[in-house]
Amino acid sequence: MSALLAPRRPSVAPEADPAADPVRVCFMIDRLTRAGTESQLLALVRELDRRRIEPTLVLLDGEDDISRALEPADCPVLRLGVRKLLSRAGARAAGRLRSFWRETRPDVLQVYFIDSAYLGVPVATLCGVPKVLRVRNNLGYWVTERHRLFDRVLRPLVNATLTNTAAGRQALVERDGLSPDRVVVLENGVDTVRFNRFMLPDTSKRRVRVGCVANLRPVKNIDGLMRAARAALDRFPQLVFEVAGDGEQREELERLRTDLGLGDRFVLRGSVADVAGFLRRVDIAVLPSHSEGMSNALLEYMSAGRAVVATDVGANATLVQHGKSGLIVPPGDGAALVEAIGQLLAHPVRAAGYGAAARTRVEKEYSRDAMTRRFETFYQDLVK
Repeated sequence: MSALLAPRRPSVAPEADPAADPVRVCFMIDRLTRAGTESQLLALVRELDRRRIEPTLVLLDGEDDISRALEPADCPVLRLGVRKLLSRAGARAAGRLRSFWRETRPDVLQVYFIDSAYLGVPVATLCGVPKVLRVRNNLGYWVTERHRLFDRVLRPLVNATLTNTAAGRQALVERDGLSPDRVVVLENGVDTVRFNRFMLPDTSKRRVRVGCVANLRPVKNIDGLMRAARAALDRFPQLVFEVAGDGEQREELERLRTDLGLGDRFVLRGSVADVAGFLRRVDIAVLPSHSEGMSNALLEYMSAGRAVVATDVGANATLVQHGKSGLIVPPGDGAALVEAIGQLLAHPVRAAGYGAAARTRVEKEYSRDAMTRRFETFYQDLVK
């Protein structure tokens, strides 16, 4: 087995070796938010066994109130306050980062997002950080030729690229030309405890709530969900649609809701801190995205035991087994989405069964504890 690869899903957490020093891992990201990638990173930092892994965190910017509020309490954090790399602030940040790493002496740098990679990877190389990892969890729907050019420049400085799906690994190898033995799949996990004692969905009620957790960005296809909702409400007047999330499309989507005459049958809740509480009120959970890696929202839907309809992108069809733990529809196909919702309404017992099967699968394979053990074992094998 390559030194980059690690056991995928250990069933029992190994005991920390009291004679071994913990592996020092520095995580670097632009800033902290409640979005999927940032939430997964924060969960990992919180859950790591400090006897095995000693984390630090570098934020390229991180000066805003939300980012500061989300900083982990038991992990050293360096805020660089950089919003534009090609600036005096960017040059000063490189010096501060170099001093920080000389003091903390990380064994591993794990970097997220483009700007953090462009600053962090070269500085780590100059500082002699032994192992440099880059995280690429989406399928690159935003990648331009300019990005690919810069990525080719950084590639020799990166020991391995981490992604969270087999589909993501395949895309990085086939589209971006990465060597297969330098791409490692480490799946996400979800805090299943937050969703304990949830009632199974009941789609036979007089009022059935369809929920979606997503940032309001074009790739999430909330406008497509609105158009599908318009068609669904004509057939199934008991439905109410709710979206938890905020973003750049908010005003545009408010106008579209008015144009479609959806009124209070389609509610944009805005940013929701208590996702578990939101999903507790939902009977059917939908993920209409045009592109995903391993969706944090989908893992939460499954952990909550909801009846799920998701588009066939990224790892969705791997997580949700069509006809066993939910329904998978083609991306961008509003009619198929409406038809799937109709199936769940027509067969409430089957819908509840999908929710129960989804919950069981997440507990077995995608819990937060299982994710943390995967990363810990990977880091320890990597530095060996």
